[in-house]
Amino acid sequence: MNYETEFRTHLAALHQEGRYRVFADIKRERGNYPKARCLKSGTERDVTVWCSNDYLGMSQHPSVIAAMHEAIDTVGAGSGGTRNISGTTHYHVELEAEIADLHGKESALLFTSAYVANDATLSTLVKLLPGCVIISDEKNHASMIEGIRHGGGRKVIFKHNDVVDLEKRLRELPADVPKIIAFESVYSMDGHISPMTEICDLADKYGAMTYLDEVHAVGMYGLRGGGIAERDGVMHRIDIINGTLAKGFGVMGGYIAASRACCDAIRSFAPGFIFTTSLAPAIAAGALASIRHLKATPFERARHQERARVVKRRLKDAGLPVMDNVSHIVPVFVGNPVHCKAVTDALMDRYGLYAQPINYPTVPRGTERIRLTPTPLHTNAHIDVLVGALTDLWQACPLGQEQSVRLAAE
Repeated sequence: MNYETEFRTHLAALHQEGRYRVFADIKRERGNYPKARCLKSGTERDVTVWCSNDYLGMSQHPSVIAAMHEAIDTVGAGSGGTRNISGTTHYHVELEAEIADLHGKESALLFTSAYVANDATLSTLVKLLPGCVIISDEKNHASMIEGIRHGGGRKVIFKHNDVVDLEKRLRELPADVPKIIAFESVYSMDGHISPMTEICDLADKYGAMTYLDEVHAVGMYGLRGGGIAERDGVMHRIDIINGTLAKGFGVMGGYIAASRACCDAIRSFAPGFIFTTSLAPAIAAGALASIRHLKATPFERARHQERARVVKRRLKDAGLPVMDNVSHIVPVFVGNPVHCKAVTDALMDRYGLYAQPINYPTVPRGTERIRLTPTPLHTNAHIDVLVGALTDLWQACPLGQEQSVRLAAE
């Protein structure tokens, strides 16, 4: 076999379909977010970032940056090993306690990312609970899908956010079979929010555990930033909460929060935890400062929601095909991978606006979109430029009206 030819063949297919991914080489400007510098073809230019998951701009917050500097000055750069072998510093211990408190749980466990946390936890749960069946929302994140697959147990898929279908699936399972309902709070590509209370009711009725991915909600919803479960008053009814430190909290890493016994079991049996070097102390320190700040003040959350509402309203008033939802996500429907990339390329090249095309496999084919993420730091002037640029591009492109009509029909 000619291995290089095989690689090129697969890459050529991506190019032909129009969904080959190109990384933007950017340098964000500390203290000037959402502004950044984009490096391309030997040149450097100013851009405004409209697609970052640093939803609240906490990566720029002075208390976060100061905490990371302090940790580096105190203990150095790396952690030095896995959590079991020299890699548990006091920063990790403090951070896990803070996360447990945030979610009202007995314990928490840190991972290098929320993807790893989902994969390691879900796959290990199946091994710890013989015969366990995982009932999974059809739009769950790839990390949840991979974790369920790696566990090797039985899985059942229920229709997205459909509690009637979920109950049908639960009813079909024997009462004595261990069951886990796995779902998300905010589905990040559509902006949908799950019917969490109803799902918890079904879990109680059929004796199932609840496993909730709050990755796109932690820091941004709830009185202290505990997520949708906190906002909706059902946090105590969720058995295991998965979260991230890389989005609302603006740093890096993932975690689960659950009972002491559950976290200890995952700590003791999950290869994805046992054999991975722990987060750098500076990262743990920055995340700790971010969580403590967002627990204490609602300012960033309130401003973030207000900015998202303004962007949605302005885009809709301009006749642009915004996909309706009640969360902070602002998806603009395109429906074609080539067209989607052409629009985002034009936004960057002509207007200095950075937004990435969202194509398959992140979303189903035919539902390609531009996913905008307003932050508390986006001003009205930033929004004016964005709306003007998208209006110009939609008016110049014959697909614009067609996609708007299609979206309205749906």
